[in-house]
Amino acid sequence: MFGGDVLSVLPIRNLPDPILRQRAKKIRHIDKGLLKLVGDMIETMHDANGVGLAGNQVGILQQIAVIQLTDEDEPLILINPEITMREGERHVEEGCLSIPGYRGLVRRSLKVKLRALDKKGKRVRIEAEELLAQAFEHETDHLNGKLYIDHLVSRDKLWKIQSDAVE
Repeated sequence: MFGGDVLSVLPIRNLPDPILRQRAKKIRHIDKGLLKLVGDMIETMHDANGVGLAGNQVGILQQIAVIQLTDEDEPLILINPEITMREGERHVEEGCLSIPGYRGLVRRSLKVKLRALDKKGKRVRIEAEELLAQAFEHETDHLNGKLYIDHLVSRDKLWKIQSDAVE
């Protein structure tokens, strides 16, 4: 899928790293370097047990995101993603690889439409509901310098989660 390159797990940036609050730049050219980055981002997302990852989270200020809801799904590669329509509102629990150890109750759309380029530079348009719509909003927010905590239903709707890791 990524030219036989050896894939790397990249370090994930955590809040308060200022890159998480910066707006990513549009990608003008899809080249081998970008495709290697995409492969590394998918590897990093899998390693961290995430369902999505945006460029900012690995220190790259380019409009690139990857999403994979389940192991059975093919990873979605979104270059210059943009939400073109939002419909409805729901409150959902959300977390983020860049804010480890916390979850929050946030406002998200019931349905969204997204347009982006795929890894070959082909335009794609996707209509999504539920978890996929939530992932689209979450990752495009990252690329615009926003985090899920900016969408909390209220300030007291952020909580620390118990770690089940054995030390």
